[in-house]
Amino acid sequence: MRSLGLGLLAALMVALAAPAAYAQRVQAPAKPAEAKIDATQRKKGMAEAPPLVQAAGLTCQVTDARFIGAAPADKKTGSLGSSLYEVACQGGLGYLVQTNATGGAPNLFSCIEANNPADPASKPANPCLLPANLDSKSQITPFLTAAKVNCPVDKVRGIGQTKTNTLIEVECTGGTGYIVTASAPLDPTKPVTANNCLAYDASQGNIKCILAEPAQRLAVVDTYAKQGAPGCAIKDKRYVGTFTDGTEGFEVACSDGKGLIFKIKNGAVAQTLDCTKVSPGTCTLTDTRAALAEQAGLYTKLAKNAGSSCTVEKYAVFPQKGPEEVVELVCNGGGGAIGVFPATGKGRVLDCGHALLAGYKCSLGKADYAPLTDDLKKFDKKDCQVSQVGQPLKAPDGTMKLEVACADGLPGYMITYSDPGTPKEAVGCTFAGNCTLPSNKKKG
Repeated sequence: MRSLGLGLLAALMVALAAPAAYAQRVQAPAKPAEAKIDATQRKKGMAEAPPLVQAAGLTCQVTDARFIGAAPADKKTGSLGSSLYEVACQGGLGYLVQTNATGGAPNLFSCIEANNPADPASKPANPCLLPANLDSKSQITPFLTAAKVNCPVDKVRGIGQTKTNTLIEVECTGGTGYIVTASAPLDPTKPVTANNCLAYDASQGNIKCILAEPAQRLAVVDTYAKQGAPGCAIKDKRYVGTFTDGTEGFEVACSDGKGLIFKIKNGAVAQTLDCTKVSPGTCTLTDTRAALAEQAGLYTKLAKNAGSSCTVEKYAVFPQKGPEEVVELVCNGGGGAIGVFPATGKGRVLDCGHALLAGYKCSLGKADYAPLTDDLKKFDKKDCQVSQVGQPLKAPDGTMKLEVACADGLPGYMITYSDPGTPKEAVGCTFAGNCTLPSNKKKG
């Protein structure tokens, strides 16, 4: 990885002198706040730098420029010579531009990296001095916005470059931090990602965040807990990672033994999940076995209250979309069902066949289609034991149709329902015309 830690040319020079040798020829400028830009250097920069920027393929309308210095050819070191410029772009980033003595495209390095070395304790070897290039915080902000990260920038550090990417560490106000991965050279028009520093804290890779301590970054969980679970006295906490919906997850263990997952979007709690209601293995800070058993007992009571004989052994909670809690149940013996439980009042338990009509599919337990067989018997269709079902179809009049196949391999039926529990009619697939299950298709 290329870095500015030992000076600009440690990262940029291809066939030039060593960084120390170049530094002897081009005197390092003063700190940005003390810099005085020579008018002659500015004039030379405005005359010579714009064509170099164009040759580098950078989208940049040069608004200001300065000539920094030149390193002559040196036979002893093998250096072919090079010139260095700084440019400011209209409404964009600033860059250091280095000519390529071999005739190739100039080398570019952003002022964000030049002014913020990989080692925060070191001084920039060749900092950008033009007024438009001094505010690294405002220059990195568009990249964070493009990466959909809410981060009021406090500190910036240029980590370095690979052949295709630029890596920059950003510390946000409050201690949260991110590693920004963008193009090399840095270009705001190209794709960018930002990953939470906590992910790097937990990894064994060589890229780390150093602008703040991991404990300081993790302290943000205390704020999330006040939003998502005010009654939780945090005993332990950890960063979970990024979920498929783009939210970031944090797990906390409360002193009362409860475990929670906070899903964070745009810096705020979007959802709080009980560890007893998420996929096994998601929560690691709490022992949820006792809580899971207790919750299974609760669902057994709710199921019995709804008229079901299901003794719940396992369960999985569907993402909540309304006031009802929808849970897939695995009953004693392995049979599956779907429980729909309101906050108050009596719920209902649907077998796996009728659950399809309500928009839910069993995936954990064995599907029992005996209730669908019973539905057929209501229409004197006693010759079919339902063995397979198709996808439910919604008719123009609002009714639902469910295709069923029979265990004997003979053509099955299309059953019409006014609601998941009320069948209206059953028509043989020979006449229904829209059956698709293999044994229901017309043969010959």
